[in-house]
Amino acid sequence: MEAILVISNLPNRESAEKLAQLLVEQRLAACVNLLAPCTSVYRWQGIVETATEIPVLIKTTLERYPALESAIRANHPYELPEIIAVSLSAGLPAYLEWLKTETTF
Repeated sequence: MEAILVISNLPNRESAEKLAQLLVEQRLAACVNLLAPCTSVYRWQGIVETATEIPVLIKTTLERYPALESAIRANHPYELPEIIAVSLSAGLPAYLEWLKTETTF
């Protein structure tokens, strides 16, 4: 079992909470942290944009990633949501075991 951290941003707290709830309920994530609002500056369709967003940190496993990505894409309000997965090289063994248990049916 390989633990991963998936990072995304949502446009507001309500949509972030809704997605977090869905991911945990469906056992696609063991935990989702909703962070403080941040300012994002990016180029979209040739125009530099600035937006306030809610970053989310999603703890899951590599095995659950395909279904998690699918759920984010289906429930994210953006046309092209940020979905970045980062492998975890180490972690507290008991926490990683909990993560595995919470993402297993």
